[in-house]
Amino acid sequence: MNLERADAVADTPSIWARLTAFVRPHPVIGAALLLLAVALVAITQGAADIPARTTLGLLLDRLPFVAIEQDVPATWDRIVFDVRLPRIVAAGLVGAALAYSGTSYQGVFRNPLADPFLLGVASGAGFGAAIAILSPLPSSAYGFGWVPVFAFAGAIATVVLVYAAARSAPGSASGSGGATLILAGVALSAVLSAGISFMLLTGGERAQPILSFIFGGFNTASWERIAAASPYVLVGAVVVALHSRVMNVLQLDREQAAQLGVNVTRSTLIILAGASLMAAAAVAVAGIIGFVGLIVPHSARMIVGWDHRRLLPVAALGGAAFLIAADLVSRTLLAPEEIPVGVLTAMLGGPFFLYLLRTRRVDGSRS
Repeated sequence: MNLERADAVADTPSIWARLTAFVRPHPVIGAALLLLAVALVAITQGAADIPARTTLGLLLDRLPFVAIEQDVPATWDRIVFDVRLPRIVAAGLVGAALAYSGTSYQGVFRNPLADPFLLGVASGAGFGAAIAILSPLPSSAYGFGWVPVFAFAGAIATVVLVYAAARSAPGSASGSGGATLILAGVALSAVLSAGISFMLLTGGERAQPILSFIFGGFNTASWERIAAASPYVLVGAVVVALHSRVMNVLQLDREQAAQLGVNVTRSTLIILAGASLMAAAAVAVAGIIGFVGLIVPHSARMIVGWDHRRLLPVAALGGAAFLIAADLVSRTLLAPEEIPVGVLTAMLGGPFFLYLLRTRRVDGSRS
C-alpha cells in the first residue's frame, strides 16, 4: 500500500507543473500573474520592509464592503498608499506604454530594432516637455497638463522627420525598415538631446525639472501625474489595439497589404499617432527611459509570436512588470542612494541591442 501510494504521489503533477501547463496556452494570464507578483514584492520592499500579508491586508481594507482589522503602525499605511503605490502604478503605466509603443513601431516599420528611444521619439517628447517647462504657459489647461501636450507634439514631429529621412535615403523607398531608419532616429535623438542640454544650462532654476527627464525615474511620482497621463495612454492603446489585425497584414509587403484592402499610408499614420501618444505620456510621467520598448517586445514575441492581437497585451503586461522590477532594483540596490531607473534600463538595453545587431537582420525583415 505504501509503495502504491508513493507511486500515486509521484505521478501527481506538482502545483508548479499544473500552473505552467495552464499559463503556457494563456500567455496573457501568465503575464498578468507575473505583474501581480512583481508589484506585490515591490510594494513590500524599501527602507521599511512591510510583510506581504500585512500589505495585502492594507490593500484589501480599502476595498468597498471589506474590513480587515490589523494592528499596524500608522506610518505603514502612509508608506503603502502615499509613497510606494503611486510609484508602482506610475512605473507600471510607463512600462506598459513604452512596451506597447515599441511593439507598435516594430510592427509598422517591420524592423526588429524600432523602439521609442532608438527612433528618437523619447528624445522628441523630452524636448517638447522641456519647452513646456520653460514656457510662460500655465501649468495646466482643460484638466490636462501642458507637458504631455508638448511632449506629444515633439514625439509626432520626431517620428515624422525620422520616417521622412528613411524614405528619402537611397534604396529605402518604402521607408518602413532598414538600418537607415535607426540611424536617422539616433542622429535626430543626438540633436534633440543637445537641445535639451542647452535649455538645461541656460534656463536657470526653472530648468531644474528638466534634469529628471534626462535620467528618467519615479521619485516624483504622484496620483496627479498618473491621472493626467492615463487618458493619453488609454486613447493611444485603444487606437493601436483597433488596428492589431491591420498590423498583422502590414507584416507583408506594402503592395501585398494594399491588395488585401489595407490603406497602408492611413493605417501607418494612425498607428504611429497612437504609439507616439503613449510614448509621449510615458516621458511626461517619468522622463526618458530607454530600451523598454526593445527588450520587452522581443521577449514577448518569443512566447506568442507575431500575432499582434496577442502580442500587444502580453507586451503591455510584461513591460509593466519589467519596469516595476527595474524601479525596485534602482531604489534598493544602493539604498539609501537611488539609481535613476533610466540608467539601469540603459545598462540592460545596451548589451541587448548589441546582441540583436549580431543575431538579427535589420534590413526591414522580421527574421
